[in-house]
Amino acid sequence: MEQLTELEIAVFQLRMGFALADRCVDWAVERLHLDQEGDDLEVVLLASARGVDEVLPLADVIIERYRGTQRLDQQFLAGKFIVELRAAYLAGRESVASLDAILTRLYPALAYPDWLVMLSRNCEYATDVADFEQPFEDEFRYIASLWAQAESLAAFESEYSRHTSNGHDIR
Repeated sequence: MEQLTELEIAVFQLRMGFALADRCVDWAVERLHLDQEGDDLEVVLLASARGVDEVLPLADVIIERYRGTQRLDQQFLAGKFIVELRAAYLAGRESVASLDAILTRLYPALAYPDWLVMLSRNCEYATDVADFEQPFEDEFRYIASLWAQAESLAAFESEYSRHTSNGHDIR
């Protein structure tokens, strides 16, 4: 099964309330179109599922079947979401205010990871204080670039520097 990470990211975002069930359905439709489902009935059913209540159980079965106990870490999935958010922000589809709403929910849901401290803080402050816009931009670029390259949470953590993040502040 190819592209399972895409499905895990979509399921993570759906559970967090940041995406629609259609993203998971689209994933399954694409697998069928590319003939990659390997006669997996749940992929076929997911391609025709509607709504969260149908999509999540099917997606969970698919992920469990192919990943087993090797499911991707929630922080890793959140990091890949951060990469998507950065692209949306640069394209004008997200704003500091909309990102603040997302980060305000994401940060505690992940149990306050160290790598998200400055990004969340700077985003929140940038909604009210113009001087925090540049530190927010700098931290967002930094965190997104690390997650874009990371193949795992451990890989991200080996590159992440709290000292660098702390430097993204008002001078």
